[in-house]
Amino acid sequence: MSTSSSTAAERDFKKTLLKIVFIVFGVLLICFLIFFVNHHENNKYIIETLEFNGSVEDGNALFKTNCVGCHGITGRGLVGPDLHSITQRLNDKEIIKQVTGGLTPPMPSFEIDPVNMSNLLKYLHSLE
Repeated sequence: MSTSSSTAAERDFKKTLLKIVFIVFGVLLICFLIFFVNHHENNKYIIETLEFNGSVEDGNALFKTNCVGCHGITGRGLVGPDLHSITQRLNDKEIIKQVTGGLTPPMPSFEIDPVNMSNLLKYLHSLE
């Protein structure tokens, strides 16, 4: 009888292990899909933004509305860093990711349409 009970225990263990493997696989698959969809949407946004030729004036107005509290009226920095020559330190894709994702705290993330993001990039290029 000990043989049949150990066989039953082995079957239960295998079923439990198989369930765990499927659950872990499912969670990893869902995480991958979320990452892929988000990454794809982010790339689409960046590509669309870079297709526009922004306006320095509109970018300046946007900067004065949203950014001066941390970066100062001239972009020389307060709480946030000096943004002069930022376009030499970071490429446009990195700047877009920084603005939309707020990657370095305490910078918040901003929801900004591609046209306005293009305007802000144009303004930041003018600070060189």
